[in-house]
Amino acid sequence: MRKITNRAFSLLLIAALVVCGMGFYLVEYVDRGQDWALYFSRVNSGSSGLLLDRNGQMLASFGQSREDFSPDAHVRTANYHVTGDYWGRTGAGVLSRYWSGMQEFSIFTGTTKAEDSVLTLSIDSRLNEYIYDRLMALGEDTKGMMLLSNYKTGEILGLVSVPSTDPLDTEAELKDGTYINRCLSASFIPGSVFKLITAAAAIEQIEDINEMEFYCEGEYEIAGVPIICTGSHYTQTFEQALSNSCNVAFAQIAVMLGQDTMVDYVTKYGFLDSHELSGINTAAGSYPTDFVGDPELGWSGIGQSTDMVCPYSMLRFLCAVANGGQLLEPTLILEDSQAESSRFMDASTADRLKQMMNYNVVDHYSGEENFPGLKLCAKTGTAELGDGASHAWFVGFLADEEHSFAFVTLVERGGYGLSTSGPITNDVLQWAVENIKVEKQ
Repeated sequence: MRKITNRAFSLLLIAALVVCGMGFYLVEYVDRGQDWALYFSRVNSGSSGLLLDRNGQMLASFGQSREDFSPDAHVRTANYHVTGDYWGRTGAGVLSRYWSGMQEFSIFTGTTKAEDSVLTLSIDSRLNEYIYDRLMALGEDTKGMMLLSNYKTGEILGLVSVPSTDPLDTEAELKDGTYINRCLSASFIPGSVFKLITAAAAIEQIEDINEMEFYCEGEYEIAGVPIICTGSHYTQTFEQALSNSCNVAFAQIAVMLGQDTMVDYVTKYGFLDSHELSGINTAAGSYPTDFVGDPELGWSGIGQSTDMVCPYSMLRFLCAVANGGQLLEPTLILEDSQAESSRFMDASTADRLKQMMNYNVVDHYSGEENFPGLKLCAKTGTAELGDGASHAWFVGFLADEEHSFAFVTLVERGGYGLSTSGPITNDVLQWAVENIKVEKQ
C-alpha cells in the first residue's frame, strides 16, 4: 500500500510540475512572445519586408524563411554600415533598429507581414558606392569615413565607413575595426576643424574680434609652454587666422574666451552629447571640462589636448551653419525629412562663419583649381596623434540652394586634410552635383 501511495504522490508531483511549467510558458509566451518570434522570424515563412534606398534599390529583405541583401556584392559592402546585418555584428545599422518594427506579432499566429513592411532610407546607394571606391583608392588598409547630407531637409544621403565587409561573405578576412561605424559610433581628435567652434564662440563673445590682429612667428608661449604653429603667418586678421589655420592665433583666442565659455559652447553645440539619428545612438565627444591651465586651454582651442569629436556631431554643426543657424535634425528615413527644426546658433554667427569658410577655400585652398565650379565653404584639419601621424579631416558645405550638401570626410592617419581628404571630397561633391537632385525645404 505504501508503494502505491508513494507512486501516486510522485505522479501527482510530476503532474503539478507539468502544469506549473505550462503555466510559466503561457505567461512568458504572452509577455515575451513578440521578442522571441521577431528574433527567430527567419524560420517563419509568413513574414516579409524590404529595406530600400531613396531610389528604390533593394538593400535588404527578409521572408521565405531567409534574410537577404542586394544581389550586388559591391552594393552590400559599400552600404554595410548603413544596413548593418541581421546578426547584430554592427550595432549602428538600420536593421538593428528597425527590423522588428517591419513585422507584426500575434500570440495566435506568430509573426506576419506588417501592414507597411517597406522602409525607404534617405541614403543614395550609388553615392555610397562612389564614396567607398574613392576611400579605398587610397589603399586596402584605409580607415576612414564620409558623411554627406542635404542640410535643407536633414536627409543623410551618404554614409560610408571603411574598412567594410560583405555581410554575405562569411569567409572574408576582416580588417581590424570593420564592424565600427566610424560615422556614428566613434570619436576622433579633431585637430583644426575644431577651430570652427572656437571661431563661433569668438564671434559672439569677443566684441571686436573682427578688428583684431594676431601675430605669429611660428611659436607662441603661454605660461612658458610653447604653442607650435604650422608656419610663420606674421600679422593677420581673424579671418586670415582661420584661413591660415594658425595655432598661435586660436590658442590666444581660446585663452581670451576662458575655459568656462569654451565649455559652454562645446556643450551648447552638442559635441559632448550622444545624439540619436533615426533611433540609432551616436558616440559622445570630449573636451577638458575640469579646470586646466592656460597652455592646455590654448591647445584645446585648436582641437588638440583631450578634444574628441564624433563625425556626426560635426555634421550637425555644419548643417546649422550652412542653413543660417537653423538645424533640421538629420535623418536616415526618407519620410522623416524636414521633421524637426530648431535654432542652433544665431543667424549672424552662422553667416560670419560661412563667409570665413568660403574665404578659406578662395584664399588658401586654391578653390577654383582644386574644387572647380563648387560654391564651397570648408575647413581642413590635420589632427596630430603624438606618434608623428595625423588624421586628415575636410569638412564643410556648398553654399548652393540647388545642391545643399554638407559633408564630413576623415581619413585616419591620412596626413594633411587638404591633400588627402580634400580630393576625395571634391570628387564626391562633383558626382553628387551631377547625379543627385535635392529636395528643398
